[in-house]
This record gives sequence, structure tokens and C-alpha cells, in this order.
Amino acid sequence: MVRRLVIAMGWTFVAALAAQPEAGAQEARRRWEKMCQIRQEKFDRVLPEVMRETDIDMWITMIKEGNFGPLYEDLGRGYAGSIGYYIFTDRGGDRIERVAIGVTGYLLEQCGVYDQVVGSMDLREFVAERDPQRIGVNMSHNIGAADGLSHTGYLHLVSILGDPYASRLVSAERLISGFRSRRVASEIVAFGEAGEMSREIAERAFSNEIITPGVTTLEDVAWWMQDQLLARGLGSSFDMPSVYITGPSGIEATSTDRIIQRGDLLMIDWGVGYLNLYTDMKRIAYVLRAGETKPPPGIQHAFDRALEVREVMRRTITAGVTGQEMLDRLNRAIAAAGFSIMETFNQTTDDESTEVIIGPHSVGNTGHGIGPSIAFFNPLRLQFEIQPTNLFSIELFAYTPAPEWGGRKVRIPLEDDAIVTERGVEWLYPINQRILLIK
Repeated sequence: MVRRLVIAMGWTFVAALAAQPEAGAQEARRRWEKMCQIRQEKFDRVLPEVMRETDIDMWITMIKEGNFGPLYEDLGRGYAGSIGYYIFTDRGGDRIERVAIGVTGYLLEQCGVYDQVVGSMDLREFVAERDPQRIGVNMSHNIGAADGLSHTGYLHLVSILGDPYASRLVSAERLISGFRSRRVASEIVAFGEAGEMSREIAERAFSNEIITPGVTTLEDVAWWMQDQLLARGLGSSFDMPSVYITGPSGIEATSTDRIIQRGDLLMIDWGVGYLNLYTDMKRIAYVLRAGETKPPPGIQHAFDRALEVREVMRRTITAGVTGQEMLDRLNRAIAAAGFSIMETFNQTTDDESTEVIIGPHSVGNTGHGIGPSIAFFNPLRLQFEIQPTNLFSIELFAYTPAPEWGGRKVRIPLEDDAIVTERGVEWLYPINQRILLIK
């Protein structure tokens, strides 16, 4: 059976590749055009807001050949033979000047988002002509995507700019967080597409199309998902998908050669990358025992309790407050609904309550985004204010005792991606509403 599954997977993959040449070229252009539109709207709509809010007059992103940094896709790619700069200057009015120096290429130029794309220019002369008082560069202690400037790159900038401009270099951490996490309409549409693809692949993975109890391993499922990404030209948010089994003693195995058996409670935690946007979501499945047609009542009850927590979160999250304020508000609302708030992740008590810990975090250009966060594991970004159009992974873990597990608590993780608007949380694709069943 394993051999048949592998052969079927192989032929599916080969057929997908064989169908690529003609459609692939059209798809490549379609994706490029979408990226150009997103970039244009971000530069027009979001960049002026965040530069003025952070009081940065000029933002310089430096790249080197072979070291393009985390914002390469956001800013338009291109070719740097040695050192290149994307430079954004607030010169007044409703538009930010955009110039690429030392970064060239057909696609960068054809996209048309830069005022100038030039092979070389005297950087100090360029900066002196604009005389910025605060120059943002990509340095950050806490946010990886805002920390793309290397130490040698910083020394290079200081040497080239000289006084007084070298002393005006400041961290662009908050600017980059705002630029990435505030979304334009074309970006939201693309993220919804990514979410639908990640959901569809995950739900197929947890079906009898892929899983034969007693034969298929967790690793088989994870590799099938990886092949789906390869065939569709998608990236992965977290490398190998986490396909795991949760039992009375906790997580038993993750993406290993553990064979899936009847009675197993399965989870997927993963995300896909599409148009420089990355999702983060989970799905749950139960492998039916002989004679069963639905999950055991205790497991279903635990899942239903988790759904109740998610609904409290959906009703409570709004824009206009910091992540910490919202985290405190959420915990109060969840406790008022009759749940116990956990102090430490995965450490439950022996009482009869449903214990809950939440981690709604930024999502978007990486599986864990860099915008405002409502998650305990993002202490800096708990201080950032939630803005309309921020994308969030609405993540929670609920632990409910089940008689089938001898009273031990069933760990139910729920996670789907949403946008926060002036109206609150709005889902971007069909979210997890049920335990999937494997016969």
C-alpha cells in the first residue's frame, strides 16, 4: 500500500510538472503583475503614513550581491552587481520619492514603482541634496525582518555618508513593522488566495485520499504536503509541516515515521507562501475506530469548548488599542465566559475546568509577522497599536478533560488567519469548524 501511495504521488507530481510550460509562463506573469500592484499601492498608501508617524525623512535599505536581505521581495527585487540601495525620501506632499541606486533589472524597471532606477550615483551627494534629519536604516534588536543591515553594511554607510548624515542614522524598526503589517486591498485578496490554498491542502492531507490507517506515517503526510507546494510553486511558512499526534500524555510524535493508527487524534500546523505572503493555520482530524462514525464524545466536547473560546476572541478583538491592552481584555472576556486562564503554555492542572492560553499574532509576509501582536511571546510588539487592515493569526489552545483519556485533558489548538477592520475580526477563508474524520 505504501508503494502504491508513493507511485500515485509521484505520477501526480510528474503530471503537474508536465502541464507547467505553457500555463507556467502565464502564471509567472500573472503573479508578477499582482506583486507590482501590491507594491505600487503600498508605496502610495502606506509608506507616507508610516514614515511620518515614525518621523523618518529618508529610509535606506541596502543590499549586496548574494545578500539581499528580508525586504527584497517587498521592495521589488532587481540585480545588484555589488552594493545597491532602495531609497525613500519624504519631500513633502502626498507622495514619497522612490529611487533605486545600484539595483537594476528588467522586471524592476517594468514594474514602474520607482521614480529612478540607476546603475550608479554618488550616495552622499544624493543624500546631501535632500538633507534628511532622520535616516532610517534596517537595524533592530527584536524584529528580524527589520534587521537586514549587516555590521559591515552599517560601517560602509557611515563611511560613505560622513558627517553630519552618519550621525542621523536611526532604526527603521517601527517604520518597517507598519509598512509590512498595514494592508492594501490587493494584498488582502492575495492573502485570501494563499489561505484558501493552505486550507485545501491541509484538509486533503487529513483524508482517506492520503491516509490509510495502519499504513501511512506522519512523515508520509508531511512529504505529500511538501510535494503539493512544489507542484503549485508555493513556499512554506515553517519548512516541514508539523503533522502530529496528541494523546493523553501530550504530543506523541511530529512528522516522523510513526504510523497513523485508529483512535489517533491528528493535528497539522503549517502555512504556505504565495506572492510574498505567508499563512499560519491548523487543522484537526480523528481516525475512526471500527464501528465509530464520529469522534468520541469527550474529544468532540473539547473541540466544541475551543470553538466557544474562539468566538469570544472574534467578538472581542478590535483595532485602536495596543496588543497588551487587547491581550488583557481577551483574558478577562475568556474568564468571564467560564474558562480558566493558563499561566504557562502546555502546563495544565488536574481540575475539571477548560484551561486556555491564547497567542493571536501578526501574520503576513512571514508565518509569524512583524506587526502588532496580541501574543505573550512577542513582548515588544505587544506595545504596538492594532491598526485596521492588520492581519492576525487567531490562535488559541484549550485543554478540556475527557473521560476517554482517563480524565486527562485533550489539547485542542485552533488557528486561522483573519483581518482586523473597523468592524473587528473578519475571516479571510472558511475557518476550522469541525474535526475531520478519517475512516
